[in-house]
Amino acid sequence: MEQLQIGSVGRSVCRIGLGTWSMGGWMWGGADERSARATIERALEMGIDLIDTAPVYGFGLSERLVGEVVESLGVRDAVVIATKCGLVWDDRQEPWRDSSAASIRREVQQSLDRLRTSWIDLYQVHWPDEATPFEETAAALQDLVDEGLVKAVGVCNYSAEQMERFARAVRLDATQFRYNIFERANEDLREYARRRGLFAMAYSPLARGLLTGAMRADREPSDPARRAPMYHGEQYRRHLAAVEALDDLAQRRYGRRVIHLAVRWLLDRPGISAVLWGARKPEQLDQVEGVWGFEVEEPDFAAIDAIVESLADVPS
Repeated sequence: MEQLQIGSVGRSVCRIGLGTWSMGGWMWGGADERSARATIERALEMGIDLIDTAPVYGFGLSERLVGEVVESLGVRDAVVIATKCGLVWDDRQEPWRDSSAASIRREVQQSLDRLRTSWIDLYQVHWPDEATPFEETAAALQDLVDEGLVKAVGVCNYSAEQMERFARAVRLDATQFRYNIFERANEDLREYARRRGLFAMAYSPLARGLLTGAMRADREPSDPARRAPMYHGEQYRRHLAAVEALDDLAQRRYGRRVIHLAVRWLLDRPGISAVLWGARKPEQLDQVEGVWGFEVEEPDFAAIDAIVESLADVPS
């Protein structure tokens, strides 16, 4: 497996990390704890040593499951755990942003308890909170680094301008943003991460299932996580046609399938350090091995772009 180093964490990790949003169940139709534990165990057995989670994923459930499995296997020193702060919720499980120093101090202790650990390898602000000065948030995170509770600091879903402001107050090691073959609005963030030498993680690499090749035209997604137009009606059908074209290219050129091509495309983009592979069942990790052992050749980047550009005239 390919590896890269994450800034202040001080060690290299697999370039595919396990994403745990869906196994928390929030917006995904509920959780299956037994299956989730088996998924985490399978990932670790495969050599996936980067796990990305967050308090809001299942409102504490995802972190708890990660902590239980890592502790039960006795592999804490061999796993890089990335979690988040700055997104809290009320009794109705309605989340909101709060990156104040007081909130971060409360959240980090709660995360440490759920994760059953004395340190967090990478602590990320989940969403930018413009109601709190970035300097306050950064100073709070620096305190955690100084105390040894956190090894490295990252941000998620920040614009390049917001990252620039944030980085003036604390060492910024990592960033995370949505990015895949179909969703490229964050192209500037990839370039920013490349220039700044940040460990950049792409989430939703398979467009929440579209790029797996498993979705069908007669079964539109109904979960809240896939409300966007690309999962419904004419847009959905056109995207599935593009998936077929990408799958054909993957088979002809590399003897792989669209799921492998989609992730390999990301790993071969300058500035992308790692891809977060979301899973809630062990079998959803079966295709990871197919990502290794090949690279997307230059002419095929253009061929992929042409397939995606054919979607430009899809009615919204």
